[in-house]
Amino acid sequence: MTATDLTALLDLPPRETVARHGIRDVILYALGVGVTREGATSKEVLRFAYEKDLQVLPTMATVLASPGFWMRQPEYGIDWQRVLHAEQSTRLHNPIPVEGELISRLYVEEVFDKGPAKGAILYSRREIHCKTSGLHIATDRRATFLRGDGGRGGRTEGQPVARSLPERPCDVTLALRTRQDQALIYRLSGDYNPLHADPEVARSGGFERPILHGLCTYGVAGRALLTGLCDGDPSRLTRMDCRFSAPVYPGETIVTEIWREGAGTAAFRATALERGITVLDRGYAEHA
Repeated sequence: MTATDLTALLDLPPRETVARHGIRDVILYALGVGVTREGATSKEVLRFAYEKDLQVLPTMATVLASPGFWMRQPEYGIDWQRVLHAEQSTRLHNPIPVEGELISRLYVEEVFDKGPAKGAILYSRREIHCKTSGLHIATDRRATFLRGDGGRGGRTEGQPVARSLPERPCDVTLALRTRQDQALIYRLSGDYNPLHADPEVARSGGFERPILHGLCTYGVAGRALLTGLCDGDPSRLTRMDCRFSAPVYPGETIVTEIWREGAGTAAFRATALERGITVLDRGYAEHA
């Protein structure tokens, strides 16, 4: 790949990652997205935080067999210090096993060029399978805003348009408060970006203090969808899409508004209550 042509990323072979996970990882992820914030002994909490009859939160697919911060690798030629996670879509094809070895293959699907000094949008897809059986577990799609890579090739039009929210009052509202140490717990599931732990790094990035991982906010909203749409049953939530619109600070309350729609679909939005700021927007979910 040349130093100037991002479209060459489309022709690269998939990046494969193989990783084993187990009970400890499942529980740690659940703690990282705050399952014990509302109490540690209820049946609804223990199904995700205690090894007896343990179940896996659907949003854990975002961290399983993860390639990590792959855009930092020099072979991709990306200005990695100026990237932002813009959109997330997770589709569950089968329940996530409590233990197992998974393989994921990451593909760059498309690059949209906004022009010099305006950045680019990169769409990637990860297919996650059980390594031994080949069972298809999940598809993880992401849009990443490459703030430093505009004018380096890519389509100039045709970027996917996010779904709009219904123009009526929502059907369900759930408020879930995060912990002050939420980011420090969540990072143990694999995202060690110092922006979420080091006050000095956070200030240099323009934040008053470390912020919560976007995918942690996503996981908290996923818990709200499980309660509001699926009676807490993780096997029933099969898809969750959204745009990241603003960060959450640990300790803030995430309010998720849900609009039930037809045929097992729903729209949602999440807000940081204390600041009245939308943090997840244009949300879409599918459920059994």
